Amino acid sequence: MMDVLSFSPVKQSIVTLDMEGVLTPEIWIAVAEKTGIADLRRTTRDEPDYDKLMRYRIDILDRHGIRLSDIQTVIATLPPLPGAIEFLQVLRTRCQVIVLSDTFEQFAQPLIRQMGWPTLFCHRLEVKDDRITGYRLRMVDQKRQSVRALQLLNFQVLAAGDSYNDTTMLKQADYGFLFHAPENVKQEFSQFPAFEEYQDLLNAITQRIT
Repeated sequence: MMDVLSFSPVKQSIVTLDMEGVLTPEIWIAVAEKTGIADLRRTTRDEPDYDKLMRYRIDILDRHGIRLSDIQTVIATLPPLPGAIEFLQVLRTRCQVIVLSDTFEQFAQPLIRQMGWPTLFCHRLEVKDDRITGYRLRMVDQKRQSVRALQLLNFQVLAAGDSYNDTTMLKQADYGFLFHAPENVKQEFSQFPAFEEYQDLLNAITQRIT
């Protein structure tokens, strides 16, 4: 029987990554480009209030008659960002990875499949007759709460994101990084190292893995 007094826990590392903007294109921007509705280009890089942003989006979709299936058709044409698949493949040989995203189950599957099915935590849309009527959060502030839960499980958490809605996750993590972030986010959250190339982000993470 193990001597409890001599037990020394091992703190392992785990990486949490945002999806859109970090690994994949921004879905709403792609929809804006396909439909010609410029107002849909507004993302969490521009609006820190996620509920306000989603209500704004749903109102626009309703006014223009854009259905869930229309959005899914656009998503089906999107590849991950150049280099994202290779980055994930290498990173997952070094530690476990979880994608923490404010996207939705009905949006994410085609992109997650292309990336080899990494674990994804995200939200769920409310849909009636192919029309998006609302959304349901998996939980409030799920990115930060997920990191906190992993830390309670004795993981060292390294996190990377690009937008306002990632910053609570980065603050909670043991190490936080900005990746592909716009200038306004980099300036406002200058405490986080900012990278533009996957290799640089991979190096920064690898140096800190326990």
